[in-house]
Amino acid sequence: MDFEFSDDQASLRDAVARWVDKGFGFERRHALAKAGGTSREVLNELAELGLMGLAVPEAHGGMGFGPVEAMVVMEELGRGLVHAPYAAAALVTPHLLAAAPQALQTQWLPRIAAGEALVVLAHQERAARYRLHHVTTRATVTGAGHVLSGAKSVVPAGDEADAFVVPARLSGADDDTAGIGLFLVERGGAGVNVRGYPTQDGGRAAELTLAAAPATLICAEGYETLSLAADVGLAAACAEGTGLMERLVALTAEYMNTRKQFGVPIASFQALRHRMADVKMQLELGRSMSYFASMKLGEPAPARRRALSQAKVQLGRSMRHVGQECIQLHGGIGVTDEYIASHYFKRLTLLEMTWGDTMHHLGEVSCRMQDTAGVFA
Repeated sequence: MDFEFSDDQASLRDAVARWVDKGFGFERRHALAKAGGTSREVLNELAELGLMGLAVPEAHGGMGFGPVEAMVVMEELGRGLVHAPYAAAALVTPHLLAAAPQALQTQWLPRIAAGEALVVLAHQERAARYRLHHVTTRATVTGAGHVLSGAKSVVPAGDEADAFVVPARLSGADDDTAGIGLFLVERGGAGVNVRGYPTQDGGRAAELTLAAAPATLICAEGYETLSLAADVGLAAACAEGTGLMERLVALTAEYMNTRKQFGVPIASFQALRHRMADVKMQLELGRSMSYFASMKLGEPAPARRRALSQAKVQLGRSMRHVGQECIQLHGGIGVTDEYIASHYFKRLTLLEMTWGDTMHHLGEVSCRMQDTAGVFA
């Protein structure tokens, strides 16, 4: 299997890396986090680079790139600890809107690609425990279309968004996969209440409450579309985690070569070198599974879902191990707000729980095992 990146993919990586190095230093990120975590300014700059249209079809003003290009971008944004809900806005939403009628795609996709509109998925519910099919928000048919009633939690950049893609139940019980429709709800609509708050990693999220809020139907049977979009988000989280870990490991190695104890750099201590070797191993395990996740996005749903859960299990373990070890190897300075390593650790901690934590996906892998458990398949 060829793991070499094409010239176009390498150029894309270089373009994102140059923007990060030139326009998004730690001082800027720290200032944004202290100011409350708003991100539209950063998303507008990414739109100027064309990145907001990465997954938008060319017919709607985007670039129409695939999962490998998305992985390349997410790795670089992770290395730079870029403060923006890029994956939610530019990767997940276009896959959801791909199921919409052409008129709705024409209305929103060009604006998303241009950075003029921020549309995010609002799917988490308090009792769901990461289960996509647990939907209690209800959709009711009216003479003018549909109205939604319910609540969604931890919506990324929800108080900055212009609209939301909301799964709501048209029929069936709360845990049925059938009967889940996808709807577009504009933030300024009647019955839409948004309460924003800062997150631990310096970003923003919101609680979304809908009380007979008017909504536009994207598709009536949306569970498979929602599952694919969630897997796109999972692959993006894996790629971002890889970039975060790579940069944190580099920062830790630099610190260990500079910090002296007993007159010599602590990097010369054999016990610490062994711990760094374990950290590097976890980084490479995470990187390989991130590649695996991105390459499996085009597979049929059963194989794709199992592969993405396998990847998230490994990335969850790797991110926890790398984050905790690197902070401990830094000592007390590693947990200070003024030092960059602590911010990488916070982001890694939050990513471990994004789209389902490690234990959830371990259960998903277990449920999808065949009789051979994959050993002889």
